[in-house]
Amino acid sequence: MSSEKSLREIRLEKLARLREIGFDPFAVEEHPIDHSARELLDRYEELAPAEGEEKSNQIRFAGRVVSHRIMGKAAFAHLSDGDAKIQVYVRKNDVGDAAWEAFNLLDVGDHLGVTGHLFTTKTGEKSIHVSRLVPLSKALQTLPLGKEKDGERWYALDDVETRYRHRHLDLLANPEARAMLLNRSRVVSAVRSYFLGEGFLEVETPVLQNEAGGAAARPFHSHFNALNLDVKLRISLELYLKRIICGDVPKVFEIGRVFRNEGLSNRHNPEFSLLEWYEAYVNLEATQKRVEDCFRFVAESVFGSAVVRTGDVELDFSKPWARVDMLEAISERSGIAVEELKSAESAKAAMTRVGLDASKETHLGGIIEKLLEVFVEPHLIQPTFVVGYPLETSPLAKKDPNRPGFTRRCEGYVLGREVCNMFSEINDPIDQRERFEAQVAERAAGDDEAHPMDEEFLYALECGMPPTGGCGIGMDRMAMLLTGAEHVREVLLFPMMKPDHKPVS
Repeated sequence: MSSEKSLREIRLEKLARLREIGFDPFAVEEHPIDHSARELLDRYEELAPAEGEEKSNQIRFAGRVVSHRIMGKAAFAHLSDGDAKIQVYVRKNDVGDAAWEAFNLLDVGDHLGVTGHLFTTKTGEKSIHVSRLVPLSKALQTLPLGKEKDGERWYALDDVETRYRHRHLDLLANPEARAMLLNRSRVVSAVRSYFLGEGFLEVETPVLQNEAGGAAARPFHSHFNALNLDVKLRISLELYLKRIICGDVPKVFEIGRVFRNEGLSNRHNPEFSLLEWYEAYVNLEATQKRVEDCFRFVAESVFGSAVVRTGDVELDFSKPWARVDMLEAISERSGIAVEELKSAESAKAAMTRVGLDASKETHLGGIIEKLLEVFVEPHLIQPTFVVGYPLETSPLAKKDPNRPGFTRRCEGYVLGREVCNMFSEINDPIDQRERFEAQVAERAAGDDEAHPMDEEFLYALECGMPPTGGCGIGMDRMAMLLTGAEHVREVLLFPMMKPDHKPVS
């Protein structure tokens, strides 16, 4: 067995010594900060004292030690507040023997509070000349470090498993990943600002539900002990929001967590954030306009421009999105004539002819949407609306009076990915009951993603719902396309992962 001490043991010994000399970092409750690191650097000329005024122009700062080097009776370190870093200069004669020893006991990863004045070193670096210091925490684990250059180290963390499982390390080590995750939060905030600015009321609806409806997905199941009641985690926000519309609240939205018991992929996580809004007295076209306005507002608010670059592609949200008819787009890309998509039999034959397996398709709507997925979606790079979805796959959308078998439903695509789903909503309770009954029949035939019967929702519809437009946007997917993320885990602070029973250190 090796007699060498682990790095953690060495750090514990340093912690014990800090306490012995009166610097217990975990006993300090606060260290007020006057300015962020970026403000200190950007406003240096304003905040730096004039010659001879150093003692009267003291500033307080705190951050994580990201570099640390001793040079005789003087030392330099860089402190980071997460957004930027600034150098601090410490001299033994300025801070005293005890504080100087405390500084020498610091490691990269510790937090340090300093008081001092701004000055510029001989090498031209804007820095804080420290007159007082106080350790604020001791990192017992070593942080992922990269190579050393000019006496400094910087963080580096490439292992994907570690990045996703220990996201705090990713936030520390990878500036690009950090920016992507923080921008995801800013996207959500901008969406909220947009709808509040447009007069919508933000509401909250139940997570635990008797019937999990509003989408084609398998729910998670739970049990409510107090009522001895089996319940489901919601898969959508739709049906409760529409019930609020039935209460004559004309503009409502919610940004909430929903849960779908499905597989993991680069675009799917079982728990995700969903935006849904409903607006009375508007149609599908008005809802499309609302989507365009929302994306433009968010892009400008978060990224400063309605034109957003992701990889090699510039996405232009400054102008109206393209509109394409679903059947015409399928015909153009696949060579299947629109007439062949009028019945399940002819559509199946056409699907087989173009090399796809049609054996698992049970109705025309499923065939049409599969053809869309394979032949059309990959080509929808710039913002595009696909309109005209089949009745069988749209149980909550109003029928299109001009196209039997189709609905007033539309989906938005960017970079070949679906980003939103919108309807002119059914407000006819008789039609809605018939759709639910068809879905219940599909569920009985083995489709466990088919919509359940929801009598509470039908009762609300029978009390009267005005013409309404509604839309759902996955916040994770919206963040992915605006930040350029290739995997949904890149925009989730804590994605779902299998438990890791290995020790961290």
